[in-house]
Amino acid sequence: RVTTLDLLFVCLQVRMAKVKQVGLLAAGCQPWNKDVCAASGDRFAYCATLAIYIYQLDQQYNEFKLRSIMSEHKKTITAISWCPDNPDLFASASADNLLIVWNVAEKKAVARLDNTKGVPVSVSWCWNSADGVAFVSQRGPLYIWVYRGPDPGVTVHKEAHSFLSDICLFRWHPTKKGKLVFGHTDGSLSVFQPGSKSQKHVLRPESLEGTDEEDPVSALEWDPLSTDYLLVSNLHNGIRLVDSEALACITSFCFPSAAASVQCLAWVPSAPGMFITGDSQVGVLRVWNVSRSTPLDSFKLKKTGFHALHVLNSPLAKKGTSSCSPSKSQYTSSTSEAVPPPTLSQNRSFSLPPGHAVCCFMDGGVGLYDMGAKKWDFLRDLGHVETIFDCKFKPDDPNLLATASFDGTIKIWDTNTLTAVYTSPGNEGVVYSLSWAPGDLNCIAGATSRNGAFIWDVRKGKIITRFNEHGKNGIFCISWSHKDSKRIATCSGDGFCIIRTIDGKILHKYKHPAAVFGCDWSQNNKDMIATGCEDKNVRVYYLATSSDQPLKVFTGHLAKVFHVRWSPLREGILCSGSDDGTVRIWDYTQDACINVLSGHTAPVRGLMWNTEVPYLLISGSWDYTIRVWDTRDGTCLDTVYDHGADVYGLTCHQSRPFTIASCSRDSTVRLWSLTPLISPLLLNVLADQPWEKIIGNTDTAMVPGSPPLLCGKVSRDIKQELDKLSFDIRAKKLRWFSECFSPPGGSSNLWDLVSVINGQDDSLLPASYSKGVMHMKHLLKFKTSEAQELTIVKMSKFGGGIGAPSKEERLKEAADIHLRLGQTQRYCELMVELGQWEKALSVAPGVSMKYWKKLMQRRADQLMAEDNDDAIPYCVATGDIKKLVTFFSGRGQLLEALLIAQGACEGNIRAPQSSAANHTTNDVDNNLLHKVCKDLAEWYFQDGCSVLAACCHLAVDDVELAMSSLMRGNELELAACVGIVLGEGANQSTAYCLQLLARKYMTNPTCYKLTQDTRTELSADLLRMIPDNHVLLAKLCAFYPGTAAEINQLHERCGLPSLEECKVLAEEAVNEGDLFSAVKLRLLSPEPEVALQIGINHVKEQLAGSDWTVDDIQPILDLMSYIRTDRLITTKTTEARSELLILCGYIGALLAIRRQYSSIVPALYEYTSQLLKRREVCVPLKIEQLSVELDAWRACTQANSIPPSECQREEFSALLLCGADYVTGSNLPSHSDLQLSCFTGQRIQGPVFLLEDNKSAISLNDALMWAKVNPFSPLGTGLRINPF
Repeated sequence: RVTTLDLLFVCLQVRMAKVKQVGLLAAGCQPWNKDVCAASGDRFAYCATLAIYIYQLDQQYNEFKLRSIMSEHKKTITAISWCPDNPDLFASASADNLLIVWNVAEKKAVARLDNTKGVPVSVSWCWNSADGVAFVSQRGPLYIWVYRGPDPGVTVHKEAHSFLSDICLFRWHPTKKGKLVFGHTDGSLSVFQPGSKSQKHVLRPESLEGTDEEDPVSALEWDPLSTDYLLVSNLHNGIRLVDSEALACITSFCFPSAAASVQCLAWVPSAPGMFITGDSQVGVLRVWNVSRSTPLDSFKLKKTGFHALHVLNSPLAKKGTSSCSPSKSQYTSSTSEAVPPPTLSQNRSFSLPPGHAVCCFMDGGVGLYDMGAKKWDFLRDLGHVETIFDCKFKPDDPNLLATASFDGTIKIWDTNTLTAVYTSPGNEGVVYSLSWAPGDLNCIAGATSRNGAFIWDVRKGKIITRFNEHGKNGIFCISWSHKDSKRIATCSGDGFCIIRTIDGKILHKYKHPAAVFGCDWSQNNKDMIATGCEDKNVRVYYLATSSDQPLKVFTGHLAKVFHVRWSPLREGILCSGSDDGTVRIWDYTQDACINVLSGHTAPVRGLMWNTEVPYLLISGSWDYTIRVWDTRDGTCLDTVYDHGADVYGLTCHQSRPFTIASCSRDSTVRLWSLTPLISPLLLNVLADQPWEKIIGNTDTAMVPGSPPLLCGKVSRDIKQELDKLSFDIRAKKLRWFSECFSPPGGSSNLWDLVSVINGQDDSLLPASYSKGVMHMKHLLKFKTSEAQELTIVKMSKFGGGIGAPSKEERLKEAADIHLRLGQTQRYCELMVELGQWEKALSVAPGVSMKYWKKLMQRRADQLMAEDNDDAIPYCVATGDIKKLVTFFSGRGQLLEALLIAQGACEGNIRAPQSSAANHTTNDVDNNLLHKVCKDLAEWYFQDGCSVLAACCHLAVDDVELAMSSLMRGNELELAACVGIVLGEGANQSTAYCLQLLARKYMTNPTCYKLTQDTRTELSADLLRMIPDNHVLLAKLCAFYPGTAAEINQLHERCGLPSLEECKVLAEEAVNEGDLFSAVKLRLLSPEPEVALQIGINHVKEQLAGSDWTVDDIQPILDLMSYIRTDRLITTKTTEARSELLILCGYIGALLAIRRQYSSIVPALYEYTSQLLKRREVCVPLKIEQLSVELDAWRACTQANSIPPSECQREEFSALLLCGADYVTGSNLPSHSDLQLSCFTGQRIQGPVFLLEDNKSAISLNDALMWAKVNPFSPLGTGLRINPF
C-alpha cells in the first residue's frame, strides 16, 4: 500500500518547465547542395545545413506555418526527396554517409541506413516501390535501399555504374517504369531504360564536343507529358529540351543577356508545356513555354540569385483557378503540337498559370510565390544557413539582436517581428564572436576564423576598420569595453589576448601558454579583464600596470576553459565554462572557487549572468541543453531541451532582463522567458507589497533559500521614476514592471492600447504604436498619413508584357454600330465579351446607376475568382464591404480586412446613393468591424500570440474578450496587471485571474523555493484584492496544512472563526439546512473529512434527481476539492476520496463541453469511467450513460457543430472563457517534442506538463484546461494538478 508520505513526496516531484520558449528564428535554406527543397500536397520542406524545416498549409487561414524541424543529421544534409505515393514520408541524406526515412506526420525517423558507402549527392524514391529509396555518390553505382517489406536491404542497379564523370543529380521518370537519367559534371547525360541499350555520357552541349571542359548539369527534369523528353540545364550552356530516345536536342532556349545563368528549373504541372527557371546571379524568375525559345515573361523577385525551385503539384485550397491556362490532352507531349502562349487580355499583360513555386535563394531566403497572383504568399528573407556562434542585444535597443555565424555574416534581427533587418557584407570565413559598440554608436565588432577582426558600421552598411595583429590565426572572442569605449580586446589561437584602441594602437599583448578562447571586461573595474585558456586556467589581468603577467590565475577545471563572464551585480565574482562539462564560480577577492555547477554532459559554451537577480546564471552546452542555475546552492532550477544541436551563445538585454536569446549549431535563434522563475516578484508588485519585497541589495538576495529580489539598474530606475510621480502611480508601476518582465511580442502594444482606452492624450503615444495593432479610432488617421508619405516617394512599378492580342474585328464593328444607335447596354455587353471592361464600365452609367453597379459587381466577381487584387477598387466603389472583407479573410489577409471594415465604419466606403444614408448601415459596418477584429485576434491566438490577440480585442474596446485571450494563453500575471489598470470593465475577469494565481501558489509545494507560509500569505494577499472574497479565503484556509495553532492564526488573519468555533457553527448550519455553509465550516474545523460525507451525499442526491444543473453541483464540489491533501489521502477516506474524484471528473467533463475544451472532453470521460470500474463506490452514474453522453457530444461537435442552446449560452455568459487554451510557444516546433500525450497517444508539440508519476505527460494546454474544470490529477491519485 502506498503511504501518505510517499504520495506527498511524489507530489513534490511534479515538474513543469519553468523556462518558456517564446520565439524562434528559423534557419535559411543552404546554398551548397542541389536537392534541398521538396514539396508534397500541402507541405514543403527545405534544408538548412543540419536541419530540415517542414511547413504546412493551415487550411483555416490559407497560410503556411512551420510545423516541425527534423534534426537527426549531425553533418551537412546533401539531399531530400519526398515520397510520390505517401505524402507523409520523405528521405534525406547527409555527409556522414547517413540516409534517413522520416514520417512527417509523426515527426520521427522510420528507418536509418548508416553506411551509404560514400556521400549521397542525390536521392530519389524508386518508381517501382513506395518502400525503396535510390541514392548515388560521385561516380556511382546507383544503390537501391528497400527499408521495409519482406526483403529489406541495399542492392546495386544492374547497369548504372562505372561512369567516367562525377554525377551531379539523377531523376527517375515519373510514368515510364524504370527509366532513369543522370546528369554529370562534364555536361553529359546517361540514360537507362529496362529492355533498351544503356546510353552513357550522351547529349553534351554542342560547344563542349571534343573538349575536356567541364560544364556541370545544374538541373534535370522529365517532361511530365512525354516518355522521352526532358529539360536539361548546364551551368554555362543554358537550357535545352532534349529527346532521350533520338539523342537529339529539340530546342535551345535563349536568355536575354549572356550574363544570365540558371541554377534551377521546374515544370508547371497546371499548364502543359510551361516551365519556370531561376537565375543564379539575380533573383529573376523566368516563365517559358516549350514552343518558344525566348521567355514569355520575367519577374525580379529578389536581389540575390536563386538556388532551388519547386512547383507545388496541386493549386492550394481556396485559390480560384485562372481561366487563362490552356487545357491540353493529357497524352500528347508538350511539343507534339506547338502550344500558343496563353491569350492576353487588355488589362493583364500576361497571365501566369495558377501555381505556387517554392523559391530558395543564395542568401538563405525561402519563399512561396503565387505565380497567378504575382505575389509572395510567404517569404522568409535572409536566414543563417550554418552554426550561429554568438548573439548579443544592441545596448540601447532591446528589440535588436545581432547574430554571428559560420556562414561568414553577422545579421541583425527585430525580435518583435522575428525578421532580419540588416546583414553584414559577408565573405569573412567564419564569424566566431561579435560585440556591439557601447551606447548608440551603431557599430559591431566581429571576430573571424582567418580574416582577423573588423568593425562593421551598421548604418553605412560597410566594414570601416580591420585588425590583423593575430595574422591568419582564428580569433575566438572579441569584446568591446563598455566602460571605456575606445578599447577592444580579442583573443586568439595564437595564445595572445590583445587590447587595442579602436584606431588600432596596441595597448597590451598578454601571452598565454596555449590558445585563448574567451575574454570578458569587468563590469565594475574598467581596467580588469579575465581570459579563458586551453591550459584549463582562468586568468585576470589588470591594465593599469605595465606588467604583462596576470594578477590572478584560477586553476581547477579538468579541460580547456572556453567562456568567462564577470557578474554584473556582485563585484569580484566571475564564472567560467569548460570542456569538462562544469561551470565554476570564482571569487576574485578570496582567490577561490566558491561553487562548481555540475550537470551538463558535454563541453559548456554559452554563459550568462542575469542582470537583475544576482544568483541566476544560465549556461548552454554541446549536450544540446540550456540550464538555469541558482548559484547560491548550486541547484539547477530548469533544463531546456529544445535546441537540436550544440548551444553556443546566450544573451539578454538589461531592460528586458528575463527574456534570453540563445543560438546554436542547429542554425536557429530562440527566445525564452525566465519570468516563471521569478513570478512571485511580479505578484508582489501586483499586490502592492512594500518595496523591500521587490527590490533589495545583493547581500540580502544571496541568502540561500530567500525569495528572489531585483538588484539591477532597471528596477532601480523604475523606482526612481515612480518616486517622482504624484498621480497614476499604481498604473505606471504595473505597466513598467510588467514590460520589464514580459518577452517581446506585443506587451508594449497592449499597454499602449490600455492607456488609449483609459483616455491618455494621443500625443504621448510612442512612435512604435503605429506599427502595431492600433485602436480603431487611430487606424485611418495613421494609415492616411502613411499613404501620403508613399505618394511623395514615387513608387516604380515592375511590369512589362509581350504585346496586345488580336481583336475580334467583327464583334468590334458590331459594338460600334450599337453605340451609334444609342443601344448603350448592348455596346457594354460586347465590350465585356471582348475583355474591354474599362470601356464598358465608363459608358455603363449612361444606361443606369443600377446597371453600372451590377456590371462593377460582375467584374469584381470575375477578378476575385482569379484571385486578382484588381477586384478591390470595384468593390470599394460600389460599397460592397462584405464581399471585400470575405475576399481578404479568405486569403488570410486579416489585417487588410480590418482596414476595409474600419473604413466602412467611419463612413468612408459606402454604396453610391441618391437618397441620404440611413443609420442602419453603420451598425452593420460596426458589427463587421468587431467580427474582423475577432477573426484577426483568433489568428494571432492560434499563432501562439495571445498578447497580440488581446490587442485586437482592445482595439475595438472589447475588454472582456481581451482579458479572456490573455487568460487562455496563461498570461495570468500580465492579465491581472492590465485588468487592475482597466478597472471597472475588467473586474470580473481580473477576479478570476487573481483566483487562478492564488491557486498556483497555494497548491504548489516546490514553488520557487518559497516556504509554505510565504506562499499562503501571497495567495491571501491576492485573494484580498477581490471584492467578494469570503469563500475564496475559506478555501485557502481549508487547504493550509499547518498545526492547529498556525491554522487558527491564519483564520484570524483572514477574518474567519477558529477551528473549534467553525465546528460549532457547522452544526448550526446543518440544522438550518444551509448545506453550503455547513460544508465550508466543516472543512475549516478540526475534522474536515466530515465535510466530504455531508457534501458528497448532497451531490449524490441531486444527481439521482432529474432537475439538477452543473451550476447547482459545481460550487460544492469545488469547495470540497480544497480539503487538505494529507486528510484526503488517508485510508479512512478511501471511499469518500474515490467518490469525490469520480464526481469531479464527471462534472469536469460537462464543464469542458460547455467551455469548448474539446481536446480534453474524451479524456475526462475516460478518467471517470476508469475510476468507476476500479473503485468500489456507490454513485448514481453508470458507465453506459457516460459513453452515450460522449457519443452524443462527438456527434454534435464533430459533424456540423450544432450551436449551444439558449440556456447553455446564458449559463456561460458570466465568464468569457469559451475556446481552448493555447499558451505562447505551443506553435513553435522544438527539437525535443518526443513526449507522447497520455490522453491521445500522439506527440506533444509545444510545452509539456509532466504528471506526478514523472512518466506520464500531457500538453501544457490540456493541463491548463483540465485544471480549470477538475482540480485533481488525471492519474486518479487524489493529488492536485497545478499547471498555472
